Amino acid sequence: MATKIRPLQDRVIVKRLKEEEKTKGGLYIPDSAKEKPVEGTVLAVGNGKVLEDGTVRKLDVKEGDRVLFGKYSGTEVKLDGEEHLILREDDILGVIES
Repeated sequence: MATKIRPLQDRVIVKRLKEEEKTKGGLYIPDSAKEKPVEGTVLAVGNGKVLEDGTVRKLDVKEGDRVLFGKYSGTEVKLDGEEHLILREDDILGVIES
């Protein structure tokens, strides 16, 4: 059974992309040397940021976007056995367009 979660305000839920198992040269990377990827897919977005005058500004990202984020940004959570990140929109550095 899949857990449904809806982020609040200007937060988004991101699933990190898989870590690289081996280098471009073909060498396998041990678990102790792997770095967590700074790229992921947006799974859910909040309603938007509440501004000082009380209006709500919609987020620039949407579900399905591939995004870049800071290495140490967000809060890691485990949902249905998988790790996800909850980030504020400000922590997202850019959207990868293909």
